[in-house]
Parts: sequence; structure tokens; C-alpha cells
Amino acid sequence: MPSYLGNIPSNNFVSLKRQVITGNGGSTYTLDHAVASVNDVAIFVNNVRQDPASYSISGTALTLGGTISSSDSCYVIFLGQALQTVTPGTGTVTNAMLGETITVAKGGTGLTSGFKNGITEADMFRLTTDITATNADITSNLERVDDASFGKIGTGMSESSGIFTFPSTGVYHVTAEGTFNASGTSEVSMDIIIKVTQNNSDFDNVANIQSGARTTSGVFTSGIKSCFVNVTDTSNVKVKFTTDSLSANSKLRGDTDQNKSVFIFIRLGDSV
Repeated sequence: MPSYLGNIPSNNFVSLKRQVITGNGGSTYTLDHAVASVNDVAIFVNNVRQDPASYSISGTALTLGGTISSSDSCYVIFLGQALQTVTPGTGTVTNAMLGETITVAKGGTGLTSGFKNGITEADMFRLTTDITATNADITSNLERVDDASFGKIGTGMSESSGIFTFPSTGVYHVTAEGTFNASGTSEVSMDIIIKVTQNNSDFDNVANIQSGARTTSGVFTSGIKSCFVNVTDTSNVKVKFTTDSLSANSKLRGDTDQNKSVFIFIRLGDSV
């Protein structure tokens, strides 16, 4: 049972510290501990306590009111050392003191379970020209957005023949946004499919934008779909995008000067 009632005290107590001073015939000596006031210590010369008004202290520099020799008995009791704060000093807490439940190094990337002080990767590519009546993997006319206002975070994605490689492992939010133009009246579906491989070979359909214009020709529509990709191996886990259901009267819009159809990659945290 605790020996107090109510809140835990903010201070605790330690033993008084004592320093023996060997006289050298002078009056000036160095204390083992710096003090702020003459009242923080009790000084005894030949077992007689000295009046604090008779000596002065500046940090660790002690000036006695008189001289003492080696045959004199002189010692200092540090009264200010009797009270000790519970709060540890700055820079004194070690990883071992934190215990086994905390594994991130002190001063490292944080305790946010993989988020590492915010987003570490964010990138965006866009289609630079229209794709008309073509249902296949998008393998060309892709560029990282290069507007003056654009800024990516981290290394960014790598792209080769339409296959995107992730810069590091982690869980990524992958998004496709498409703008479609239907010049006919029977464009029931115009699609972009997000495909992911986990073995750098076989791709699975994981998300599908479907947009259409059944009765009105010349209409512009847009759609967006996204998925989470658990990238455990950057050599094997990759993503690509495929058009589908584009007829002779429909196209996926692209533009090198502004975003019309874009592909977005944001790393959310560590892989699972």
C-alpha cells in the first residue's frame, strides 16, 4: 500500500550530500556541486556551523569568511540536494528505460506504427495524349506531372512501358482518374482497370472505372477508382493500367499541359 493519499507527489527525497574540505591556508575553495544560494548549504568549521552571511558562493566557487588550514575540520552539507524532482533530465532517458513495448529508437522516426512522421512517398503521373478506340495496357504517353505547382514526396514511382515500380515497401493508396469522351450514343461502358502483380508476371484486376454515355453523343464523363496495394517486395509487386470497352466512338482523354487522366500513388505506412 502507498504511504500517501491522493495524487502521487511530484518530488521525492534523497540523502544529503557531504563534502570535506581540506584547508590550504586560504579562504577560496571549489564545491563538488553548484548551488544557487548560500542558504543551500550548511558549512561547519571545527564542528561549528557558519553563519551564511559570513561566506559567499557563486556556482561552485566558495569563499569563506576566514582562512582555514589543513588542521582545521571543515565540511559542507548540501541542503539543496535533499529534494529531487521526479522528472528526468533532458537527454537522460535511454531505450532500455522505455521497456520492451517501445522499439523505435529515441530521436528516430516516431511511434506512429509505420507512418514515420507523415507521408514519405506521394507521386502522380498523367496521360499526355488521347487514347481512341484502343483496349489494351497503357504502355506509352505517360509522364510525371510537371506543372510548376506540382511537388512529389520521396523518391517517386518508376515507370517502364506502363508498368509502375514502387520506390519502397509499404501499403500504397493507388488511384486512377479518367476523363472520357463519347462521340456516339451507345457507349455503355468506358473503362480503366487497375491491375496488380505480386510475382512480376501475373496481373490481377483489382479496381475498375466504368463510365458511359447511353443516349447522348459528344458527352464528357469522368470516373475514379482506387485500391490499397501491399508492397512487400518492390521487385515483384507492381501495377499497371488498362483501357477497356472503348469503341470507335469513345476515347480516354490525355493532355501534356494539364491533368485529364491521372494515376496517383501515396504510401500510407509499412507493409503488412
